[in-house]
Amino acid sequence: MSTYAIGLDFGTNSCRSLIVDLADGREIASHVFVYPSGNSGVITDAADPMLARQNPADYVTGIEVTITEALKKAEAADAQFDRAQVIGIGVDTTGSSPMPVDARGTPLCFDPAFADNPAAMVWLWKDHTSHAEAARITELGMQHRPQFMSKIGGTYSSEWFWSKILHCKKTAPVVYAAAASFVEICDWIPAVLTGQTQPEAMKRSVCAAGHKAMYSAAWGGLPDTEFLEMVSPGLGELRSRLYDAAYPADTRAGFLSAEWARRLGLRDTVAVAVGAFDAHLGAVGAGIKPGVLVKIMGTSTCDIMIAPDTEPLADITGVCGIVDNSVMNGYYGIEAGQSAVGDIFLWFVNQYVPESYGATQDEKFKNLGIAAGRVLPGESGLLSLDWNNGNRTILVDARLTGVLVGQTLSTTPHEVYRALIEATAFGALAIIDRIEEYGVKIHEVVACGGLASRNPLLMQIYADITGRPMKLSRSEQTPALGAAIAAAAAAGADAGGFATVSEALEFMTGTAAVFEPREEHRRTYEHLYRLYMQLHDGFGIRSWSGSMQNIMKELLAIRDDVRSGIHT
Repeated sequence: MSTYAIGLDFGTNSCRSLIVDLADGREIASHVFVYPSGNSGVITDAADPMLARQNPADYVTGIEVTITEALKKAEAADAQFDRAQVIGIGVDTTGSSPMPVDARGTPLCFDPAFADNPAAMVWLWKDHTSHAEAARITELGMQHRPQFMSKIGGTYSSEWFWSKILHCKKTAPVVYAAAASFVEICDWIPAVLTGQTQPEAMKRSVCAAGHKAMYSAAWGGLPDTEFLEMVSPGLGELRSRLYDAAYPADTRAGFLSAEWARRLGLRDTVAVAVGAFDAHLGAVGAGIKPGVLVKIMGTSTCDIMIAPDTEPLADITGVCGIVDNSVMNGYYGIEAGQSAVGDIFLWFVNQYVPESYGATQDEKFKNLGIAAGRVLPGESGLLSLDWNNGNRTILVDARLTGVLVGQTLSTTPHEVYRALIEATAFGALAIIDRIEEYGVKIHEVVACGGLASRNPLLMQIYADITGRPMKLSRSEQTPALGAAIAAAAAAGADAGGFATVSEALEFMTGTAAVFEPREEHRRTYEHLYRLYMQLHDGFGIRSWSGSMQNIMKELLAIRDDVRSGIHT
């Protein structure tokens, strides 16, 4: 008899559940719930475009709606499906997305006194209000705790845990004072499902702790009290109200509480796995292995690699962390990424593409892609930087913005669209080059997410620019699949799951398509990439002292050569 696991995937605008048959890896059913609060689930502030918060009540509703509806779909689609054979639930979320809670683990925004206060809500991953705090943590860390900084690429980010907590302390002291603790939502949701929401009872994710909160067993867990006091007097006192241990995602957080078993129509023997971030479990769902870079492509892009923890691994400047067991047991997880990818394309289509390309957003994307596909590399004379939402890796600077160079009075929207895709691919190659500089070889790239599965032009351009095969993951829901795999490992082989995550990957994951690099485009892209890196360093590195006088003229020369057939 088949057994099943459920993956819960909490994204920026919606959440989904995925039911997977553990006998053969089939994805039986799924359901999506769009968050009702704010603007597509995100609470914003017109006076501060860097603010992005979420209402945790949307998550609670999402758990019930997505699982109960997916169970109904599974029963309708497969007569053999038996909900009594669901053995595990796994959870992935965005991150770092912490929120303040009271002593029972209840979000402060559930208290009427804080109901309309954004500081009492979830501080979503894309909230960049704490850039000044991140800079302070970086400065003090490099001076006093360089070992902390070495494992997170040398720069602390405004997207991460401590900078957001410090910004809350400075700008919303009433909320900070009322908080018994702060929890990542990837820790809170499993706690809700198991009924163990007290902050001291939650099993915290080593993925979240290591990549975003400077946690490491090497220095006894979280940053020490003395360092936190240097960052801000009084901050050190919070450390004792957080946690001392953190766990990988294949660890069992507990079992489904009686209340949630009743609400979902499942047994209370269902194992609930420790949570993790969407990118890391997305890498699991894509079949991560050494030598493979997994790109989870959506509004932003997260890059995940693994390296055996039995071998030495150098610290890599500019990445988002190197954390043991954050992706799979026995491996260091290496995280990097780009703060805006799909968001850039959406911004451009929604703001600047005329109706001559289509009446709807989908029509515009389709027709832009067709027209952009006819443009040769370098033919437009355009070059762009992909920093519309800052730079996550290598520069780790939220206060950088987008650039488009080379536009003329004859530039067309589809040429700009292609240049924006190329910019994100150049940014991806810069990350690959940085990681390989430190001895981690990347032979192929596996892409997953809706952006990758729906945009073959993008996949081909990425293959051409990176010079590596771009493989499309078989599953279009890799974070949810990875969460389900983690749940099956947390349940264990005796319950019908797996002994380890590694055991599941061979037949639970696969490839849907492969895009090979086209050598005829490589020379042009190599030239454009050199110019991209000149822009990258010129606008992004404070100590850079070169010139940009050549860039426009070289773009024009490339354009003219391509159009004449000289530069292929």
